[in-house]
Amino acid sequence: MTARIVLLVTSPRLPAGLLSAAAWDLVRSHPVCTAADSEQADALRAAGVTVTVLPPDPEALLAALPGSGGAVVWLSGPGGDQDFARQLGLRLAREPALAELELCYGSWDPPGARLLDAVAVMDRLVSPGGDPWKRQQTHTSLAPYLLEEAYEAYDAIVDGDPDALREELGDVLLQVVLHARLAEDGPEEHRWSVDDVAGGLVDKMIRRNPHVFAGEQVAGVEEIIENWERIKRAEKARGSVLDGVARSQPALSLADEILRRAERAGLAVPLPPEPDPAATPPEDTPGGAARAEAELGAALLRVVADARAAGLDAEAALRRATLAYADAVRAAENGNVGPPG
Repeated sequence: MTARIVLLVTSPRLPAGLLSAAAWDLVRSHPVCTAADSEQADALRAAGVTVTVLPPDPEALLAALPGSGGAVVWLSGPGGDQDFARQLGLRLAREPALAELELCYGSWDPPGARLLDAVAVMDRLVSPGGDPWKRQQTHTSLAPYLLEEAYEAYDAIVDGDPDALREELGDVLLQVVLHARLAEDGPEEHRWSVDDVAGGLVDKMIRRNPHVFAGEQVAGVEEIIENWERIKRAEKARGSVLDGVARSQPALSLADEILRRAERAGLAVPLPPEPDPAATPPEDTPGGAARAEAELGAALLRVVADARAAGLDAEAALRRATLAYADAVRAAENGNVGPPG
């Protein structure tokens, strides 16, 4: 019978000792070797398994094989010991009669496991000895970057570039974990962590989706939206339908959101009237500039209202028109003068 070498790979993102039944059968039935002590090795020893530390050398492991077709288990380190596995595979490829090589996954990364890595790396960056720039930041100083990264993710969506979107969402996530890590070192009365952020999100998703988590029957998407809004109102106990509107968003989208909420609440609030040219003072007279700005704002608000009535997105429309004009500017810089496309 041919001898066997089993490479046992485990996830460093799960608690040590949390292994599959097959992995436990292996380590309890065969000699276990590893390149260095680790939490996983300590967990096996605590369960009565003998773990021998060997140099990461194929010849040393081959020498540890029991006779007459026995097997030995190589407990890979947290990094997976890929270089050693490659050397061992090449060695057995030259002399396949020495042993068969098998791979066993004793545990797997759960979905979202790399989020734990992101939190750990950010903790290193913000802790003493980490990145001085990040340690100096505050929620206020980082606020512009959060907006910038969100806009860049939006651009990737508009451009239809899923690879860029993945990267930009990573930058948005960076802002989330950085804000959360800074909050851990904040004043005690305002201290929270990324687990508090994630826990609040989980609770909110479950609470606001009773049709998924509580078996509530719904007739369609419209009823789901209505339920969401109803639950949200009960949670927030807000005094106005406009409470919670993000005031820092672009003006056209802000106008659209306020109009939408007023419509949903059934509030028929009249828009500013058309200005009377005869009653409008020239801009170079006292109060003229302020009046002109107010009339421009009212006109833009009416444009957004008209766009909503027509089922159009004023913010997206202006964005597309502006970007088309930007293309025309670039063309003019290259000597190709023409109207915006």
